[in-house]
Amino acid sequence: MALAAGASPLAAQSADAPREQGADDVGLETQVSAGGNVIVVTAQRREEAQVDVPISITALGTDQLEAANVEQLSDIVKLTPALRFDRQSQFVQPTIRGIGTSITTSGGGSNVGIYVDGFYSPNPAEADFELFKVRSVQVLKGPQGTLFGRNSTGGAILVDTADPSTETSAAWRASYGSFDTVRAQAYATTGITDHIAFDIEGLYTSGNAFQRNLATGRRDRNFKNWQIRAGLKADFGAFSAKLRYQHLQSDDPRPVLYNIYTDPDIGVGTSPFYPPSAYTTDPDFYAPGADRSFITSNTDVVQLTLEADLGFADLTSYTQYRHQDLDSSLDLDKTALPIFQFGIPVINNTWTQELLLTSKAGARLQYTAGLFFLYNSDRYLTFLDSAVSQGGPRIRLGGSEAPTRSYAAFFDATYELTDRLFLTGGVRYAHDTITDASYSVGTARTFVPDTEGDKLTPRIVVRYKPSDQTSIYASFSRGYKAAIVDVGGSCQNPPAFQCNAVEPEEVDAFELGFKGSFGAVSLEAAGFYYDYSNLQVSLLTNGRAEILNAAKAEIFGVEGALSADLGSGFSLNAAASYVHGRYTDFPGAPVYFACADLGATVQQTCLQNGLSLLPLRLDLTDVDMQRTPEFTGNIGGRFETAAAGGSLIVSGNIYYTSQFSFAPSGTQFPGGDYETLSVRAEWRDPTDRFYIAAFGDNLTDNRFVTQVQYNNFGLGATYAEPATWGLELGFAY
Repeated sequence: MALAAGASPLAAQSADAPREQGADDVGLETQVSAGGNVIVVTAQRREEAQVDVPISITALGTDQLEAANVEQLSDIVKLTPALRFDRQSQFVQPTIRGIGTSITTSGGGSNVGIYVDGFYSPNPAEADFELFKVRSVQVLKGPQGTLFGRNSTGGAILVDTADPSTETSAAWRASYGSFDTVRAQAYATTGITDHIAFDIEGLYTSGNAFQRNLATGRRDRNFKNWQIRAGLKADFGAFSAKLRYQHLQSDDPRPVLYNIYTDPDIGVGTSPFYPPSAYTTDPDFYAPGADRSFITSNTDVVQLTLEADLGFADLTSYTQYRHQDLDSSLDLDKTALPIFQFGIPVINNTWTQELLLTSKAGARLQYTAGLFFLYNSDRYLTFLDSAVSQGGPRIRLGGSEAPTRSYAAFFDATYELTDRLFLTGGVRYAHDTITDASYSVGTARTFVPDTEGDKLTPRIVVRYKPSDQTSIYASFSRGYKAAIVDVGGSCQNPPAFQCNAVEPEEVDAFELGFKGSFGAVSLEAAGFYYDYSNLQVSLLTNGRAEILNAAKAEIFGVEGALSADLGSGFSLNAAASYVHGRYTDFPGAPVYFACADLGATVQQTCLQNGLSLLPLRLDLTDVDMQRTPEFTGNIGGRFETAAAGGSLIVSGNIYYTSQFSFAPSGTQFPGGDYETLSVRAEWRDPTDRFYIAAFGDNLTDNRFVTQVQYNNFGLGATYAEPATWGLELGFAY
């Protein structure tokens, strides 16, 4: 797991305990406890006790993250019911309570907002990342359209990391595990003066992909990722400034080492005309044609945080620039044959500026007001790479770009009507524009008309506190996912060459919840109902892509979480979610059929074009939503005792998900119905500076599908690693 700070917004702390510079040490654990203290979260953009926040939140402290061997953001699914992290090759697409997307296009974005230290990261190629010196992770469930804005219909994920400290300290850890996986991480911070602090952190991982080459039987594909982050913070009491720079480089082909997926109805997802030696359905192998497949990225991030105490309120400014050069090549047919190798570099540039004004604690009226600006451009280039392995050139096919700007103002406030009754209301107004959008055929670039739109997203909550340790709330909130111009698809499709103007998705959410702390036990429960409309859907027909608004959905369910300090060094946490998500109306839903089942004429056409599948557009009603398991849950535990002069900590977590569908129609490509077990045993020396640990992941050895890549050329799959083990050493001072 990432280096963790000892003090956290999720740490058990007194309700009125001050947070001050220097409070962050380099301890590698934080106990999240309900016993006599409160858990502090930032779900409403200000620090509050979790029991007082009328939002479903999975709040993960460092003990829970460590118990589940969480090293990158997607690992939190093991601890977060109703959350999935799925991929379409290099693009990561989170889903919360059934709300997510499978769209990959210029300006497409995600349905879950991801924030690191208050900064929004809209790029789906950056949605999964290795965690730095993490203090906490909070998963907010349900639309967050008021405080977090566009593209947060499913919810938001907030990652909080440590600040530079004037107290000199450092920590490092290194591990070695299955498939020659090496991970090394180091952090150091010190004071330059009494008011200026500096920190620096580096992270390196490398290893072999677990899949073997079908032709040679060897594990011949490897990955290597590294990053460095530095920060400078000046704190003068009433005013502080923090500047951060981060650089990341990655060479990791694992998400595109496909084999052929076998569907219960379609069968083997490739052409029957291809020899069996050209492909594999074994989870532990990949077809050697994927030797040409790769994903590389180079990312730079600059962030400036300014904080000022205005006396009556606190003002925070977040200024950010992100740039990523990503290159990738995908084997669309998933065989060893040179049918269609697709190159897709993406150049992403993001500017964000946000101003937050938050009230001082203690008054009857608590509020957050803000202004937000986003500029985001992700330029896609497309190439035919099939000849590259024979020394030939990349052949330019085209590309697309849809530069997006969003301007927003928001206000959210809670008023204490009585000592026990609270009313919360909020609204966000957003103005979105897409300007200078274009598509390319070859190198010839065509611009399309600009588009713009306005959106108002309100929320209202009534909350009652039967006691200081309990809350009951009822809420309504609205979220939206921004409009798209389909420059990557319909704009380029003959004969019309007419762009689909894809309207925003919208979700209205109703939730009834309870939160309580009962001595050493804390409990949360919620029931929810979503009316989800105008879903943006990606279609592939006859080798051509198209995005349109094509579905309505209804989602309802219940969710609960419990944590307990059982005494004598034992602690327990458990959570579960039931989600019933159905497309109520889905006209033109893509349902895939094998070419071999569609008659001799179709078979001949497919063979001439190298196609294995054709999706037919069918009108569906009352079918399961994509990537929406009905039941997910986890149970974790931790035990600490004296041993060999130091302390022994044994922890673990088991996660379960029921079956779900990877297909956009919700009717095909089943996955799920598996459980995973993570364990960790750690010994710390008496000074609590040195530790040695053994850890294991997926000890149930379930070989579940992690991705189904569907297109006309074939069905590809990637699988979870088998059971893995490792050893880790760490030191802090």
